[in-house]
Amino acid sequence: MDSPYGKTVIQAIRAAYAGLSQAEKRIADVILKNPEAAVGANVSALAELSGSSDATVIRFCKHIGYSGHYQMRLYLSRDLGRTQASAQAHQADSVNAYFRQLGEELSQIGPIIGQERMENCAQMLRACGRVHIIAAGNTSPLALYLGFRLERLGIKSSYNLAAEYALNHINLSEPHDVVLAISQSGASRQVIQALELAKARGLKIIAITAYPRTPVAALADCLLLTSADEPSAPLEKSYSHLREMAVADAVLHFVTNPADIAAREADKPELILSEYKL
Repeated sequence: MDSPYGKTVIQAIRAAYAGLSQAEKRIADVILKNPEAAVGANVSALAELSGSSDATVIRFCKHIGYSGHYQMRLYLSRDLGRTQASAQAHQADSVNAYFRQLGEELSQIGPIIGQERMENCAQMLRACGRVHIIAAGNTSPLALYLGFRLERLGIKSSYNLAAEYALNHINLSEPHDVVLAISQSGASRQVIQALELAKARGLKIIAITAYPRTPVAALADCLLLTSADEPSAPLEKSYSHLREMAVADAVLHFVTNPADIAAREADKPELILSEYKL
């Protein structure tokens, strides 16, 4: 897909610069001065870098011809060639180095979340009537995975690949239900809408997300962060959900209670299906 008006993002900013507001010009200046940093920044991070608001960032992106921040960032990434394979991938020891890096990244998550917060989230799930799991886009398979696993632990769950189903479930929720959101960016509109509905219905919210200064993080009662830093990696790396998967598995670990599984016969489906496995 061609960039709007056939321009690069930098060209689009320069063409529209004279007609921008002062707040929008501050955003433009940040991108023009350091596009490499800007392409790694989500809405909230770019707003902070420019001394503006999230709404102003989105308005700026629309003003220069894009549908929103995500589209602008995507085109900027293409302009900068960030989708090119890095030279490191061709090093002789790149496979070992890659997995070492993954291990180091995952080991940082525990101290970020902390024991007390993880146990509080686990207790919320064990005590809830039903957990409604919401995710959008390529994060949706994680909602299916987590919901399936929670039900095998005896915790009633609602989950679907389509975020619209979560809205239905939340709208018909009971007072002791809990909502669990998974959103790496913390800015998925469908997830935010679901959480706002949950808040209006008085439900507690658990959120697995990467960045603290995002709408999803702000709506959470129990925040499980997968990163301590604002986004700085190439945009294509954001398609990976290894960190979110690791946190989901940690939640499952701390929720597991053999007594509850036995009392609710939560393992009965596995016994029924056991004949299909050699």
